[in-house]
Amino acid sequence: MSLYAFCLYKYFPFGGLERDFLRIATACHEKGHSIRVYTLSWQGPLPAFIDLRIVPVRAIQNHVVYRRFQRWVAEDLQQSPVDRTIGFNKMPGLDFYYAADICYIDTIKQPVPWYYHFNPRFKEFYKNEKSVFSPLAKTQVLLLTLQQKQAFQKAYHTPDNRLHILPPGISPDRLRPDNAESIRNALRLEFALKHDDILLLMVGSGFKTKGVDRALLAFCALAPTVQQSCKLIIIGQDKAAPFLQLSRRLNIADRVHILPGRNDIPRFLLGADLLLHPAYRESAGMILLEALLAGLPVLVSDVCGYAHYIEKARCGALITSPFKQEAFNALLVKAIEDKNLREHWQAQGLEYAKTADLFSLVEKAVYIIETNTLPAPAHEETE
Repeated sequence: MSLYAFCLYKYFPFGGLERDFLRIATACHEKGHSIRVYTLSWQGPLPAFIDLRIVPVRAIQNHVVYRRFQRWVAEDLQQSPVDRTIGFNKMPGLDFYYAADICYIDTIKQPVPWYYHFNPRFKEFYKNEKSVFSPLAKTQVLLLTLQQKQAFQKAYHTPDNRLHILPPGISPDRLRPDNAESIRNALRLEFALKHDDILLLMVGSGFKTKGVDRALLAFCALAPTVQQSCKLIIIGQDKAAPFLQLSRRLNIADRVHILPGRNDIPRFLLGADLLLHPAYRESAGMILLEALLAGLPVLVSDVCGYAHYIEKARCGALITSPFKQEAFNALLVKAIEDKNLREHWQAQGLEYAKTADLFSLVEKAVYIIETNTLPAPAHEETE
């Protein structure tokens, strides 16, 4: 069979991108392919089938580290060629790119201010993105949402035949189990929650982009009597200190818990009453669908790639753009105070999950990687 090289800057076991990478690599291995992985660092257990190559480059600035990473990998691949190269970060030389991120150039003020072209970080990130999405590139792109496709094509005019939209790929362990109530009761007992207390949950690495500050402000805006019957648990791999400090300034620190990334997220999805996801931006948002499958109602920004599933399933509410803190505050109050509404959302989400395709991302991705004939790259313009 073939030898596949997977490239990602860092691996840790709690990020959505990282989890998708490992699931796709594992599925490729199970199809008989050999797997090599290039990364700057690896946290967590290492599967025996992976030939791990830690790239030994350093720099003060991240964009310089990434450039050196790319050069090191390119040189190593010249000496030890592979059949296909799959990247989970944007970089030159990829046969396939898994687009877990949003369009970088789309996040910059348009038109791009003239002085941005002299910013080394901007130049590096733009070069990397262009190397994947330019009409002259060869990279086949695995996308998560239609919004991504539209954004990348607007910026780079990437041909349709190189863009593949994948269905979601939720792990089956997120399905609501038969003993959901006992799991829920055990978790709520662990966190000293009374029967009628409301547990608000946020899950995801990258607290800034996930809108943790927005959630804290909304919690602070609740009436004092409501606050005392609520608890907010935030789980993710990120620096908690700034948000703990904000919760102290808002006088809600006693009702807020920030936990590091962990492997028992399904317990929290079953034990909570609402998932909050007031993100500033989000290419997809797997946690939204995991909540849907668990029967957990969701309040989510409409900018998130998977927010339309919540709308289609009618298992929560969308926070409309442009984001207004007061509107989010009011939406949270309504969801907390109306138990019947939350139960209605839960029932509709569970019903929707019975027929929707929310699981086949990995199978579709592996099929595309295995079967696509890779064209020779056209001549790329120099920067």
